[in-house]
Amino acid sequence: ISGRMCAVIGFKNTQKRLNEWLNRECYDHKPATKRSCPCAPLFSFFKKPKDDYKSRMWLKALNLKKPPKNIFVCSFHFVEKKTDKRKSFSRAPTTPDDTETCLPPYDPATPMSRDAQTQWEDQTIAEHNYISKKQPINKEDKATQCEAENDPTVASTTVIDDDKSLLFTGVRKVQFFALVTSLLPFSKPSVQLPVVDQILMTLMKLRLNLLLGDIAHRFNVSTSMASIVIGHWIDVMGEQFKVLIPWLPGETIRATLPLSFKKNYPRTACVIDCAESSIQRARNLDSRSDTFSHYKSTNMVKYLVAVAPNGVIMFISDGYAGRSSDKYITMDSGFLDYLKAGDEVMRKVRSNIPAFTCRHGQLTNEEVTRTRRVANARIHVERVIRRLKVFRILSQTIPITTTPRLDKILTICAGLANRRGPLIRLPQEV
Repeated sequence: ISGRMCAVIGFKNTQKRLNEWLNRECYDHKPATKRSCPCAPLFSFFKKPKDDYKSRMWLKALNLKKPPKNIFVCSFHFVEKKTDKRKSFSRAPTTPDDTETCLPPYDPATPMSRDAQTQWEDQTIAEHNYISKKQPINKEDKATQCEAENDPTVASTTVIDDDKSLLFTGVRKVQFFALVTSLLPFSKPSVQLPVVDQILMTLMKLRLNLLLGDIAHRFNVSTSMASIVIGHWIDVMGEQFKVLIPWLPGETIRATLPLSFKKNYPRTACVIDCAESSIQRARNLDSRSDTFSHYKSTNMVKYLVAVAPNGVIMFISDGYAGRSSDKYITMDSGFLDYLKAGDEVMRKVRSNIPAFTCRHGQLTNEEVTRTRRVANARIHVERVIRRLKVFRILSQTIPITTTPRLDKILTICAGLANRRGPLIRLPQEV
């Protein structure tokens, strides 16, 4: 008898706990103990019925992998804390509508919810409060259940105007929903989460670099499902967004040259620069050495960005280790394949660089003028890189687990940066 224990998973009602409670002094019937006073006991135990059908109903309701030989259930799992033919833990359906086979909920308003001796809430009752009718039902994964047609999506309550859209996705509201429409054919049929929420989830990861647990909580899905959805859409967008990074024809480039280029560099095809993003230090010593940048004194990843004079990103390379030189990235990335005879490229390391005073006296008037002209023209690529770094996944430390999809992330961010509108305003727009 002393070894009795409630078989319901998660409950700790034992015969030892009941004996300790019975040996206490009753507040209403001093000096009698609760065992000898007429007060009702805190709980009692009921043994599994011998009837075969009722016994199987008990085992089904308990859902135990390895049920013990002698099964006891405490009175907390029975209506009015007792068993009868009408309200029993193991009752069978008596009518077509009577299909209840689970544990009836416990009503916390019943007597004995407080210890009369201490006037504090009984801890035994508190442990079972989650069975109460007033407790909310556990959340279910929206990605694995059928969703009502009229349920509002997260996107409908998040992307409500251009400011919120720029904050969460990096593009304006109209452009966001246009992207959703174009990406609808690439959705996974097995995922029941609305496609607009799936794409919003992915863009929020790129734009704000939120933790997967935070994203899963916002969209009411599991962390594993959020990871699967984000990985799928990064793969899809990485391929589909390549069309958003076009190499402009020479006629288009010359027709859209800003005034700073028309006067001084009319034959410029693009402005290039290598951007850097910090990356998590790898455990492998060779990878750690390859990504370490002596200039930044940390582990970095580098990528080449080519910008048209009008501010459109025309080329972005794959990610390279931080030790790679700008010359090597330029030669290996395939950027030179886009250039034609007569095209001029402005970059930091060449003849078009600012003048320095090293081993010289004061700069001459010609050097000062040339430096200002180069700086005014080259500042546009810095502004484009700043647009890329708006996506915090590139401005913050990139996890090692993200590196397999880093090239596609660069393509997505560059494509979204091109969707934000012109970088350089025309004279009449200023």
